[in-house]
Amino acid sequence: MASFNYVAVTAAGKQKKGSLDATNEEAARAALKAEGLIPISVTIPGALNREISISIGKKVKARDLSIFCKQFQSILHAGVTVIQALDMMTDQTENKHLRKAMEDVKLLVEKGENLADAMRSHDDIFPTILVNMVEAGEASGSLETSFMRMSTHFEKSAKTSGMIRQAMIYPCVLLVVIIAVVALMLIKIIPGFEETFEGAGTELPAITQIVMSISRALIHWWPVVLGVVVALVFAIRMGVKTETGAILLGRFTLRFPVVGDLVIKSASAQLARTLSTLMASGIPVVNAIEIVAKIMSNRIVQKVLEETKKDVERGIPLSQPIEASGVFPPLLYNMAHIGEETGNMEEMLEHAADFYEEEVEEATKAVTAIMEPAIIVVMAAVVVPIMLAIMMPMMSIYSAAENA
Repeated sequence: MASFNYVAVTAAGKQKKGSLDATNEEAARAALKAEGLIPISVTIPGALNREISISIGKKVKARDLSIFCKQFQSILHAGVTVIQALDMMTDQTENKHLRKAMEDVKLLVEKGENLADAMRSHDDIFPTILVNMVEAGEASGSLETSFMRMSTHFEKSAKTSGMIRQAMIYPCVLLVVIIAVVALMLIKIIPGFEETFEGAGTELPAITQIVMSISRALIHWWPVVLGVVVALVFAIRMGVKTETGAILLGRFTLRFPVVGDLVIKSASAQLARTLSTLMASGIPVVNAIEIVAKIMSNRIVQKVLEETKKDVERGIPLSQPIEASGVFPPLLYNMAHIGEETGNMEEMLEHAADFYEEEVEEATKAVTAIMEPAIIVVMAAVVVPIMLAIMMPMMSIYSAAENA
């Protein structure tokens, strides 16, 4: 099988570009004709015109999914069929993986499958929540509404995730700067002063001897140090993928000052928004909780929702296990309780989601405000001893020269 780039014309006279796999050029042209396309050119991509993807994996960003859902909803609202909508969306989508998935989905729908089942065949592209919403929309005849709700959901999710990532950028940059500065001082600057201090013949302070020992060890054993750091990072990454490691990491992040508050509020916003979206489309609360549990990144929160699902299956109201978990804040389970009493759970959860999304923004600002000076303090705690290790012998040499 080889990959071919093609340019073809649809039955409506519209030009279409794309790629497909076939055994040879004739087979590729036959496949295009079978799809109702008239091939203009079919070529094997060379090194210069081959599509290059720098993305890791096939995960599609929430913002791309939001745009996809919004455009799909608008096209359906205009009275266009699902197959025509997929065809139009394929031409407009820039994301390579999403575009290829929509091409496959279109072929499956043309063969008689419903849209949800066709999308489920690409679960690495279309999240479970989106597939379930589409399935509910098809069953109730409100597919347009499902896409509209999912557009809002992904837009809110992208905004929340973006705020958290933005809060982490500056601290990460500062940490990289600290490591670079310290490495430069230990590898380049300290060795130069070491020759000066040895030539002076004065007794060096303990802090200077310690810093010089670290410098010599780093220079001579840097491959070992680098190997240990890489091995440690690898071990941590593998460790957090295990059940025990994921639980320990989840518990640590929840208890870490300031950051834990941000994690809880973010999880509360995600839980409330997703449950509200799913339940408003007629998806049973048990299934909705199961879907929400799978998209949570914190393992402790996942376990709470897994237990919550079991309790709800036994007939216990949703608000009770959420309150008993001790993880989620009072407003969330109080709003859920009001929703249960009034029969308006979706609206109450939506209000809770709006509140916690605003809280996430404030918590993000708080984390940024606290971490900036904290990292500067860490930088001072590392750099100042190195500076003292240099300055103290220099002052001793200067005093000895004056006395002489």
